[in-house]
Amino acid sequence: MGFYLNLFLILVSIPAILAQEIRVTKIVVDGTATVAETDDNFVCATLDWWPPTKCDYNQCPWGNASVTKLDLSHPILAKAIQAFKHMRIRIGGSLQDQVLYNIGNLKSPCHPFQKMKDGLFGFSKGCLYMRRWDELNLFFTKTGAIVTFGLNALYGRHKIKRGVWGGDWDPSNTKDLMAYTISKGYQIDSWEFGNELSGSGVGASVGAEQYGKDLIKLKDVMNELYKNSSLKPSLVAPGGFFEQEWYTKLLKVSGPSVINAMTHHIYNLGAGVDPSLESKILDPSHLSKISDTFSNLHQILQKHGPWASAWVGESGGAYNSGGRHVSDTFVNSFWYLDQLGMASKYNTTVYCRQSLVGGNYGLLNTSTFVPRPDYYSALLWHRLMGKGVLAVDTDASSYLRSYAHCSKGRAGITLLLINLSNQTDFIIEVENRMNVNFHANEKKTQGEGSLMHNLKRTVSWVGRKASDGPLYREEYHLTPKDGYIRSEISLLNGIPLKLTDEGEIPRLDPVHNGLNSPLYIAPLSLAFIVFPNFDAPACV
Repeated sequence: MGFYLNLFLILVSIPAILAQEIRVTKIVVDGTATVAETDDNFVCATLDWWPPTKCDYNQCPWGNASVTKLDLSHPILAKAIQAFKHMRIRIGGSLQDQVLYNIGNLKSPCHPFQKMKDGLFGFSKGCLYMRRWDELNLFFTKTGAIVTFGLNALYGRHKIKRGVWGGDWDPSNTKDLMAYTISKGYQIDSWEFGNELSGSGVGASVGAEQYGKDLIKLKDVMNELYKNSSLKPSLVAPGGFFEQEWYTKLLKVSGPSVINAMTHHIYNLGAGVDPSLESKILDPSHLSKISDTFSNLHQILQKHGPWASAWVGESGGAYNSGGRHVSDTFVNSFWYLDQLGMASKYNTTVYCRQSLVGGNYGLLNTSTFVPRPDYYSALLWHRLMGKGVLAVDTDASSYLRSYAHCSKGRAGITLLLINLSNQTDFIIEVENRMNVNFHANEKKTQGEGSLMHNLKRTVSWVGRKASDGPLYREEYHLTPKDGYIRSEISLLNGIPLKLTDEGEIPRLDPVHNGLNSPLYIAPLSLAFIVFPNFDAPACV
């Protein structure tokens, strides 16, 4: 099979071989110590509250994907979640701070969301009926989902001025929901307080001091209801866009061990209607800009909240439902996988993709639930990339992105390679820091003669334990169907990723290549490379 993969990669690289640039480059992985750690269930996806009437740019891409309308009986939806064994699902979104829970003594009627000109985000308050809450929880139990539920953090407050809300949060409706949830035996992994109310907010905002005091109140409610239960959920907040001063103050006011995770949202590609979305996705300098946010949050947690971990609570790339014919196609995986890799390096333990289904950025098609290319990218990450994050050095161009983790559930390491270049075919030498002193030495060659010369001298070393077991690597190469970067179908090692005739998620099989054979990555492609024999003491 390895022969056929090499043939496939050579064929898809023929334009580069004949007319463009080929580079032989080196990647050195340090397996002696991890530099960061993620959660076992790092990959997460969201379910949102948007009704069918949520429209952007004369498009209404949400259909019946709302938490209240989603067809939980659809077999593909269940199978898509079950393929992860335990997929983390976050229920939340812009309308969550207008959701009433139809239980207890409500202060206003509980009705479904309706269009409302003067309402927050153009909608009225909405309602979660306990019958639907029962259905959702039965579905989560059936599919093995790990649930984070976003709570209404505006309940009981009043609007002070445009975009600013004040007053104490009223916990009564949340307390009634939690009590009901406990009485039914439903297991919630974490409760999240509010959505995009931090800093200047999106639509509405609450000051950091008030927010911190209300988090203490919420924690008291949770402690009262869950007591010393071993199933006591975590408390995560604030689920907004990172503003350093606001986030710092929130940690100081709420104090030690109140929140277990600090969540922030990212939409670093801009508006879904932006015609330059594709060029942003393939621009390494644009992708790298968000690293400052990851770094700054990591630093304030180290200084002011070492008891809390960092989560990306929502990230869809492009906001306002994503970009049609971009967010739902192969090209989006370049941004998505790169951001998973980057977030991991800064001790982000959970990364929630907006969305599982709904909008143009859904991992699944809104009406058919057929997986889109990003679904398979997420599933490969989940199955191959372990918790331990490893340091990587490279002499490669900025267009070749590389991330390394301990392999998941097995010995060795897994390397993620992202080739953003549309004209460069990389031939990669992977080396072990334990065995080599790294010296940046990028080699450029043109033409077949130079290429064959370098292929013969390109070797992947795995370390001192290289002789323990078979010397091979497992390769998972992702390319777009027909070479069209906006294709809705990914190829895995040249084979289209489609549901089987029985509607099952297809097998994601690697090809095996000898360690001493050249490692290629074609232009505009992605690859997970597993080295089972890589000597990495940090991964034991």
